[in-house]
Amino acid sequence: MKDYLASAVRNVTVLGHSGSGKSTIIEACMYLNKQIEKFGKNGDGTTALNFDAEEGKRGLSCYCHLAPVEWKDRKINFIDTPGYMDYEGEEATGITVGDNALIVVSAKEGVESGTERAWKEAVTKRKLPAIIFINKLDDDNADFEKTVEDLRAQFGNSVILFELPIIKERKVIGSVNILRNKAWYYDRPEEPQEVPADMQAKVDQYYDELAEAIAATDDDLMEKFFEGERFDEHEVAKGLRIGVRSGDIHPVYCGSAVNQTGIRRLMDLITEYFPSYAEKGHVRAYNSKDVLIDMETNEKEALSVFVFKTMIDPFVGKISYLKVMSGVLNSDSQVYNSVKEVNEKISQVYVISGKYQLGVGKLFTGDIGAVVKLQNTQTNDTLCTTNKVVHYAPVDFPQPMLGYAIWPKTKADEDKLSVGIRNLCEEDKTIRLDKNAETGEQVLYTMGDQHIDLIISKLKSKYKVEVTTTVPTVQYRETIRGKAEAQGKYKKQNGGAGQYGDVWVRFEPSNNEESDEMEFAEEVFGGAVPKQYFPPVEQGLRDCMNKGPLAGFKVVGVKATLYDGSYHPVDSKEVAFKEAARLAYNAAMPKAKPVLLEPFGKVVVTAPESYTGALMGDITKRRGLIIDMGANDEGEQVITAEVPMSEMLTYQNELRSMTQGRGKYVLTFEKYQAAPKEVADKVIEEAKAKAAK
Repeated sequence: MKDYLASAVRNVTVLGHSGSGKSTIIEACMYLNKQIEKFGKNGDGTTALNFDAEEGKRGLSCYCHLAPVEWKDRKINFIDTPGYMDYEGEEATGITVGDNALIVVSAKEGVESGTERAWKEAVTKRKLPAIIFINKLDDDNADFEKTVEDLRAQFGNSVILFELPIIKERKVIGSVNILRNKAWYYDRPEEPQEVPADMQAKVDQYYDELAEAIAATDDDLMEKFFEGERFDEHEVAKGLRIGVRSGDIHPVYCGSAVNQTGIRRLMDLITEYFPSYAEKGHVRAYNSKDVLIDMETNEKEALSVFVFKTMIDPFVGKISYLKVMSGVLNSDSQVYNSVKEVNEKISQVYVISGKYQLGVGKLFTGDIGAVVKLQNTQTNDTLCTTNKVVHYAPVDFPQPMLGYAIWPKTKADEDKLSVGIRNLCEEDKTIRLDKNAETGEQVLYTMGDQHIDLIISKLKSKYKVEVTTTVPTVQYRETIRGKAEAQGKYKKQNGGAGQYGDVWVRFEPSNNEESDEMEFAEEVFGGAVPKQYFPPVEQGLRDCMNKGPLAGFKVVGVKATLYDGSYHPVDSKEVAFKEAARLAYNAAMPKAKPVLLEPFGKVVVTAPESYTGALMGDITKRRGLIIDMGANDEGEQVITAEVPMSEMLTYQNELRSMTQGRGKYVLTFEKYQAAPKEVADKVIEEAKAKAAK
């Protein structure tokens, strides 16, 4: 593969609902360009992109993949992304790196939640130029006209048809190019034909819409349009380039990736109307003082490289996927990691094509590739020169919300599990592992059940460790509402020196109810308990506070006062007073009106307004309290509520079901409050049953 300057590079992120045919379209582009010899099938792992064993097993994309395609002296870097919500982090990666978006829609299924998400993230938020490709026209249940109607209803009049399929006896046999007013038949792809007579009126109607959109991009074109003149080829090209770049025109093309129809025209459209990376002119970066600056998007600018993805290969080692934001990245060079503040050695630069790494001497501005075996560099780092230190904003990954406690099946696998999870967390930034010292659990947070299943499968296949999962323990708390006091007297004699400790301790609610730490005080008079035994008493009480009298949960919001006791001049020891404190705790706490506290979280749910009623009702069923509602900039409803954490363990799956995958949420711990009697009784009963085992 030859070198390409920034002006010849088109970085295209391919987006859409799972199953719409994104990977197959790229496969068709590669096959048409003779980059691959065989057209693979998504379900058996033989495709050029979904080569990972886990993807072959599932029959869908789980990761973001790269596929450079050379087309008419241009280089199209296709960035394939998964459409399933559990792999949304990979989609976020692709959108961050791409400069343009190709949104794929199934003619059979029409606009789906993944289509809406792709448009929202790529077009609405990031303002990327976008083309829509209606795929699967070969399907018996394809409905092209309804799909176009749904697209326009959902995304507006900027969605403009460029092509109409020619359908005969429910089979697509060709297409009409609306701009050129010519028909192409699949059995004679090189010979343009006259438009079928029964389609001409519709073609003229769509041409008028297209011409009006083109006219709106330029004053001279607008004047010609109103005079009723037809645009020539150069005027059309000019208007379309302006319209696509500005987002005023989102062309709609159609075809069948499986049958390789419409693919050649799609690549023409991409190279003709999508902007190159060089056309950006500049990108925003931060200098060493975190001040925003502009970096020019050309080869003369100082080198800056953004690392957007990391893979750990058992044979190659760490592979760092990167995009050259400015300058030229050379093999056998030294760069500076501005985030980690260390130097790194570049040995070889690669272009990534599916599972293959193709060695190249250098990468120019705007191009995408990879390097291997960087010691300190991770995803979201920036590589640059020491003469011009910069760094780029990181990929905004979605937060994982669905947590499972994860355990190795055998104790011998603990180390292998640790290594496997560490590597997977480096590869996938939507995985988070929390080690809970209180419960002894390692809780793995992911994007959903499919995601956790993928991780478990990779741990087994790649790191040879089998694991089990359990629902995480909800961390309740206990406190007291009353006052109680008791004596703790510990006396032990085993011949010779004995042990003696005697204390009286008063327990009552602390002034600071939200404090996790016990408040300790002493009111001992006359040396009844010498001062050197105060710390052991305090430590003994603090140890006891880790296990409450009701269900064994940590005790909070308690003040303990040592006010009397006695000692023995020979037998008293620190350990004896520590044990005496425990006896006083066990005797007094059950009499101090103990109560169970349950954790509440603040949940912020975002979903289309049409789901508001269902979401509010569901939150109420979960004993939640809605505290705020409003609309965001995209017109979606945002509901903020306080909900018991025990009711939110599987909310990720249930929210998706309620909103057909259109809802999102973020849950953060907020506070503890007294649990209702029926909840407390159930938790206490379960704790006692567990302790009895």
